[in-house]
Amino acid sequence: MASYIVTGAAGFIGSQVALALLNQGHTVLGVDNLSHAYDVRMKQHRLEALTSRESFKLLQADIAEKATIDQLFAQNLKPAAVINLAAIAGVRASTTDPWSYLNTNTLGTLNMLEYARHQNVPKFILASTSSLYGEDGSPPHSELAPTDHPLAPYAASKKGAEAFAYSYHHLYKIDVSVLRYFTVYGPAGRPDMSMFRFCQWISEGRPVTITGDGSQSRGFTYVDDIASGTLLALKKVGYEVFNLGGHEVISINDLVSMLEVMLGKPALRQYVPAHPADVYSNVADVTKARQMLGWQPQIGLEEGVRRLVDWYQSNRSWAKDIITD
Repeated sequence: MASYIVTGAAGFIGSQVALALLNQGHTVLGVDNLSHAYDVRMKQHRLEALTSRESFKLLQADIAEKATIDQLFAQNLKPAAVINLAAIAGVRASTTDPWSYLNTNTLGTLNMLEYARHQNVPKFILASTSSLYGEDGSPPHSELAPTDHPLAPYAASKKGAEAFAYSYHHLYKIDVSVLRYFTVYGPAGRPDMSMFRFCQWISEGRPVTITGDGSQSRGFTYVDDIASGTLLALKKVGYEVFNLGGHEVISINDLVSMLEVMLGKPALRQYVPAHPADVYSNVADVTKARQMLGWQPQIGLEEGVRRLVDWYQSNRSWAKDIITD
């Protein structure tokens, strides 16, 4: 069994990746600063499943701070990989505070690459984003689609992180898998994303805000499938970029309708103008991940949404108060 560093361990994807590694018998050092980029109660909830495990240790630290490199050195680990999932996400929010995105997503990645370089860590996984594809080309997007015109600082910060990862692969021979995640959903998901918001808003009889006319589509993939793809990407590849996500495509209007049926309540739909940073369609071509990693999502959209709804209803006593605005 091996040791791994998972940054963003209290995050939506990071917590599931850490849990999957623990279930395989590995030890995990989770790094997370428990930032207030969104309601921290959700992060604390996810950590409950990890901190009870003897093979998990949490280092509360900020990867954007250079001092965190020294804190990691002090752990005296010989990790098999750094899985860098710490990030500030969200397209629209990045237009109001781009500095936070630059610090965490770009500078934070550089710091983790520096750690990996000096500790001779053989493998580095970087969480990137489908937002890089912007409006260039036509979906479904392959990894060869252009990424030179990011529509928001969030995508730009991830573009910078990818560039640093490639340079460290070139200079120091670190084996790198860059994972461009498409829309991920599931229990305890990010409260700034549509799936959790819609579930909460419909359940609590609050207006359901839909940007644009709701005909825009997204390819959704269940978080457990994303975690399994992330672990498959630990294999030696040199330097490769993989799309993960886009399992099943649905329009926003149809997603709201699905949740209405499962929750047994009508949505109070409220349409507002589209945001200039949003894309109309966000769909992945995952041929490369299937061929090189053997990745194949297992959870269908209807089953995944049902699991989210069941989780919400089981945790409604506190989840109804999670800030989603």
